[in-house]
Amino acid sequence: MYAIIETGGKQYRVSEGDVVIVERLDADPDAAVEFPVLAVGAGAGLKVGTPLVEGARVTGRVLGHGRANKVLAFRYKSKKNVRRRRGHRQHYTRVRIEKIQA
Repeated sequence: MYAIIETGGKQYRVSEGDVVIVERLDADPDAAVEFPVLAVGAGAGLKVGTPLVEGARVTGRVLGHGRANKVLAFRYKSKKNVRRRRGHRQHYTRVRIEKIQA
């Protein structure tokens, strides 16, 4: 069984036992979190919500928080001595999917 959940403006296809890296959640490590379910599939059938599937729940447990590798953005204009360099490290949360209820 799998489900399509939404968090942080993104959609993820998850199954029980999966570890997913999502946008930073405001939850402590080892806390339970619940996600909105957009679709649930099992075998050949797929149940799609409008926009959410009624009665479906996906619960997970927060494993920890972290920061991704640095991404550099560099702007340059030739012959003008214009150079701008910016760095960014995105915060994320690791979540283990524990249960999918359809």
